[in-house]
Amino acid sequence: MKCFLVGGAVRDRLLGRPAGDRDWVVVGSTPEAMCAEGFMPVGRDFPVFLHPQTHEEYALARTERKSGRGYQGFVVMASPEVTLAQDLARRDLTINAIAEDPVSGELIDPFGGQRDLAAGVLRHVGPAFVEDPVRLLRVARLAARFPDFTIAPPTQALLGCMVEDGEVDALVPERVWQEVSRGLMEARPDRMLEVLRDCGALARLMPEVHRLWGVPQPVEHHPEVDTGAHLLLVLQMAARLQASLAVRYACLCHDLGKGSTRTEDLPRHIGHEARSAKLARAVSERWRVPTECRELADLTAREHGNIHRSTSLDANATIRLLARCDAWRRPERFAALLLACECDARGRLGLQGSPYPQRSRLAQALTVARAVDTESLAAEAASRGLTGPAIGQAIAAARARALVNSVAHPG
Repeated sequence: MKCFLVGGAVRDRLLGRPAGDRDWVVVGSTPEAMCAEGFMPVGRDFPVFLHPQTHEEYALARTERKSGRGYQGFVVMASPEVTLAQDLARRDLTINAIAEDPVSGELIDPFGGQRDLAAGVLRHVGPAFVEDPVRLLRVARLAARFPDFTIAPPTQALLGCMVEDGEVDALVPERVWQEVSRGLMEARPDRMLEVLRDCGALARLMPEVHRLWGVPQPVEHHPEVDTGAHLLLVLQMAARLQASLAVRYACLCHDLGKGSTRTEDLPRHIGHEARSAKLARAVSERWRVPTECRELADLTAREHGNIHRSTSLDANATIRLLARCDAWRRPERFAALLLACECDARGRLGLQGSPYPQRSRLAQALTVARAVDTESLAAEAASRGLTGPAIGQAIAAARARALVNSVAHPG
């Protein structure tokens, strides 16, 4: 039995990047032998085991044969006779098909991965690349992680073939979200969308996003004009501000409604917020997006225009805005909403360095309003015979007065 370090850990070390999870391939062993050594089997589809001490993943060397549509349509063969080279041959990109002997430090690189690392190229290992549609998403994600890398023209052609052949249509929602969410958290999430768009996959996987390209906006508000170009800038800003996944997903969905604006109404997009929220909910449902992400996306789509205009709101209107956003009970989510709106406002051509006072102003307004003693107010209102909505109105009025007296609303 011989173990080799493989994949991303080797790649990232060669790039001088921090090492993430370490994966191992085991040559010349069997499931029984692995269990006898104390390894714990995991999963049902592949012969993968957890190390008894480090809990790192050790997979038996294997080959794969295409047997049907999608990423699950494979017959896997793992046996002591499978060589390291055969195992590396089934991997997606050359930069991920480098193995390292942990004892000697020798690098086993049968497909020129080191050469492509030095040249900054994402290149497929072999023709079997097209058999697994998840690889298309992985290439897009790695392009977002390594924005200086280019995709080799033959690999780009294969991405298009995977779309034309319908392989990408076989992806299940959970895998799409898994890869998209990881791509959104990379250094350049906008590049993931560009790669998917260039090969035609964006129209299949995210038609609501794809429709944004070619749709104009008023140049006085959006110097970049095109709504698709705006989305790329917003995602760049989200990465620059180190936003969370929920914020980045909200940025992805915030303007979806602009893709359905009637041609005769362009370049204006009246009422796009409600349309965006409806489409965001549909995407979230289709991909089975986690609750935190889908709720923030819905809220951002509905309220981002009001947040942008909030500097002109009086105290009463500001309190209503905070209430609609459920800011009293969900202050952390409201802070995330404000960050998403800042990404939207600054994700515009030439405006990336512009201030966004709405964020600090509304955060301060929430602090002031939450400091109001609502329990005492409710008790006092009840003693005067007020009930239900009347008590709520009294509390809202008190919060508005607090804003008027604060620096958030000096007038």
